[in-house]
Parts: sequence; structure tokens; C-alpha cells
Amino acid sequence: MQVISSGKSVVVAVAGLCFLAGCARFEAKPLAPDQTAAQFEARALDDPGLRKFIEQNRRPEAAGGRPQTPPASQVWDFDTLTLVALYYHPSLDVARAQWAVAQAGIRTAGQRPNPSVNLAPQYTTNSPSGESPWVAALTFDGIIETAGKRGYRIEQAKQLSESARLKLAAQAWQVRSGLRTSLLNFAAARQRVILLQNERNAQQQLLELMEGRLKAGEIAATDLTPQRVAFIRTQADLADARRQVTDSRAAVAQALGVPLQALEGHELKFDLSMTDAGPTANPQSAIISSPAPTGDRNPQSAEARRQALHSRADILAALADYAASQSALQLEIARQYPDIRLGPGYEYDQGLHKWGLAVGTDFLPVFNRNQGPIAEAQAKRAEAAARFLALQAQGISEIDRALAARAASQEQLRQIDACALPISWSKPNRRWVNSRMPCNSPSMLCRPSSRTRGRRRAKWNNGMLE
Repeated sequence: MQVISSGKSVVVAVAGLCFLAGCARFEAKPLAPDQTAAQFEARALDDPGLRKFIEQNRRPEAAGGRPQTPPASQVWDFDTLTLVALYYHPSLDVARAQWAVAQAGIRTAGQRPNPSVNLAPQYTTNSPSGESPWVAALTFDGIIETAGKRGYRIEQAKQLSESARLKLAAQAWQVRSGLRTSLLNFAAARQRVILLQNERNAQQQLLELMEGRLKAGEIAATDLTPQRVAFIRTQADLADARRQVTDSRAAVAQALGVPLQALEGHELKFDLSMTDAGPTANPQSAIISSPAPTGDRNPQSAEARRQALHSRADILAALADYAASQSALQLEIARQYPDIRLGPGYEYDQGLHKWGLAVGTDFLPVFNRNQGPIAEAQAKRAEAAARFLALQAQGISEIDRALAARAASQEQLRQIDACALPISWSKPNRRWVNSRMPCNSPSMLCRPSSRTRGRRRAKWNNGMLE
């Protein structure tokens, strides 16, 4: 055999080093629970990165509206807090990571099979005298994919990536919905505290007046007992309302993805009225570019259904999953056909340079033609279609239910507002009756806390339509 020259050896060595340098290396990234917990505790609403995120994603306000960034007085409204939740909430980090995995899958699907190389030296035991007993053989093996398999893989990966992107958008809306519910409960609890304080003060004044009449002998002691019971009940309701304020504030912090201490020194603003405008902070546009439900705050059922079918992120994600199952079925059908293998080779045999080319397939469709995987892919496509139809039906039912609940709660709110005694009644008598009579007919006086609960329910049902 001929000996390879030293120059060629250097070239081979350099080529080998370049090949190894292009390989990825493992980089350990251990998780330290103490460090991650400290990072979570350090989250704050005055974080510079958060302020920049709010400035970039806050929609332009109308003339005379609110400024684009939180004011110096640290009053945070629902739209601004929505952006805070989109910046901090951990569930969105999970959804972003899942989207990144799906995007990496596109690159994996587009990779072509690497060729293989085989070095097969041979030794001749009865070689003639004076000739080397060694024979050097080098072969390569490359695969040519047929029937468009690579294209189907790429299309399937793209649809799965689109599904992950839309699921991120759907998760953003879920975060916004959870924040809205938490803020609604917090605002209602805080308003209830104010109303119960006023009611307690009024009952205390009435109790003092009745105690004065008792001392004067104008009433009996038994006439004072109901008022004392009503005062004690209001005191208990007030204590429970204050507890609800604390709990709901903690729920707001959880919905934002920040520790409770991050809300200290900041005022949370949420309007309980039914006349609020559409959202100025679109959670989807702050996360990804995607169609979102638009504006009509009093949609009819047909229009709401149309918007849901064309813009709801979870329904669009289910459609992308179905398209991915279609591509998966096409890929399994294409795998019925074998790929082509090309194997060029070289052999050095006693001074003779022998070149060869082997052509073959990776399998022979003798015992099966991939019927099992094809049937499985067909079943998965049917499953994806069933999931889409179930999600579509659920969305339509939720819209119908939300519209009915919204109309019922608005009617209930009108009845609650109509529950008032004639103006000719004196204030002490109205307060006294108010503490004893439920709001179940127009002739009875509602407690202010009942009106707050009615507005909270109506506001919550209105938010279900977004």
C-alpha cells in the first residue's frame, strides 16, 4: 500500500478539527430553588423592564384619555395591570417555551439525512510473496428521500408551531380573564367595606337614639333588641368584608404573577360600572401578532358566534392541530414508498484503484405497506376533528350562556336599583327597615351591599363576552 504523505495527513487532521469544532456542546444550567424564589420576591411594579414593556405595548389613548404610562401617583388601572400580568405571569413563560419547542421542531423536520461512511480494511492470509496482505476499502451511504416526505414533515411542524403560537395567545386571554375576575372581586370587596362602614355608622346613630328613648321611658327594652342584633350583624359583615379585601388583594397579586408585597404603595383601580369601553391593552398583540376579538360590547348572538369562529385563539389552535394531523397522515402515506440509498465506494487493492456505486432501498414493501401507521394517523386526524367540533360547540354554548347571564344580571341590577322606599320616609326609619328586610320586592329597601354584589355579578357576566 502507498503511504499517505505528511501534507495530506495535516489536511485530514485540520478537517477533523474543524468538524469537531462545529459540534454543539452541552452547557449545564442547574436550577437553584433559593435563587429563583429570591428572583420572584424581587419582582416589582417599578421595574425598568416592565415600564419599557408597558410603553411599547400600550395602545394610543384617545384625546383626553389616560396617559400611556402609569402616572406618578401609582394608580394602576385594568389595562395597565393586564400588561403587568403579560410581563410577569409564569403560565405565559411556559406557553412561550412550548412555542419555542415547536419552532425548533420546524428545523428538525427540515433536516436531511446525513450520509454515513464505512472503512473496511481487509487482510489476505495467502497473499503472494512481496505483496502487501492489506486491502483498503472505503464506502459512503447516502439517502435520497422520496414521495415528498421532507415537505410533509416540515408542513406538520409548521402547523404544530402555529398551534403553539395560538395557544400562547389563548393563554394570554386566560391570564387577562383571571386578572379581571380578581380585580372585580377586590373592587367589590373594597366597595362593600365602605358601604358597610356607612351602614354601621347609621345603625350606631339609630341605636344611640333608641337608647336615649329607652332611658326616657318612651320604648321598652325589647324594642331595642332588634336594633342591637342588626348592629352586631353589620359589625360581623364588616369584619368579613375586610377579610375579603385582604384575600382578594392577594388573589390580584397571584393573577399578576408578583408577590403580594409588590402591590404595597400602589392603588389598584377597577370601575364597577357597566359603561366601560373596550380594552385598550390587547393581550394577544402584546404577546404575538394575531387576530383578536374586537369591540362591540353588546354583541348579538350571531355576531358573537362569528367573532368566536374567526378570532378565538383556542379554536384557531384546534384548526392548526387538525391541519398538522392532515400532514402527519400524508407523511405516513408517503412512507409506503422506500427511500433510495446511494453507496459510492473506493477500494485500493494491490496498486489497483477500484471505484464502485451501490444503489438500493432502505426497505422492501413485502410484509406490509405501512398500513398500521397510516390507520393510526387516520384515527388521530378523526380525533383532532372531534376535538375541534367539541371546542366549537363549547365556545358557542359559552357565548349563549354569557349573553343570557348578562341580560339576566342587568335586569337584576335594575331591580336592585329600583328597591327603594318612598322619599317621604325618614332616614332613620329607612335605615332601620333596611337592616331587616331583604331585597325581594319593589316595596322593600335594599342594603347597599346587595347593590354592590349585583353590580359585581353584572360586571363579571359582561366580561365573559370578551
